[in-house]
Amino acid sequence: MAETRIVTDRISLAELKVLAHEYYGDTIKAVVDVPQGIIGVGGEFHSEIEKLLIEQHDSKRQDTWGINLLLDKTGNDFIEFDSMVNLKPLYGNRTRTVEDLAIQAAIREVVNKRVSST
Repeated sequence: MAETRIVTDRISLAELKVLAHEYYGDTIKAVVDVPQGIIGVGGEFHSEIEKLLIEQHDSKRQDTWGINLLLDKTGNDFIEFDSMVNLKPLYGNRTRTVEDLAIQAAIREVVNKRVSST
């Protein structure tokens, strides 16, 4: 099983590339808890990361959003808002993508705060 880490401070792009190499090469799965401003990264499935956030950091299902970080991309292309954990009809999200642009912006803010390019 690939390593999964919960990032509460900062993680470098180089560290993400090492974690991503185990499964997807230039892409790493991540789940963002927007209110807490933390990210779980690594592993094979978004659902595994989300479960860790819920169990270890008291995250709430409605606050967690699955993304993919495309490590060979920059700017708006760095984040892909696609994950099965985003299917949350009870919370107004009916697809695998994060439909609410305000939530997308909040996710970008957390990622920019937690992921450093060096």
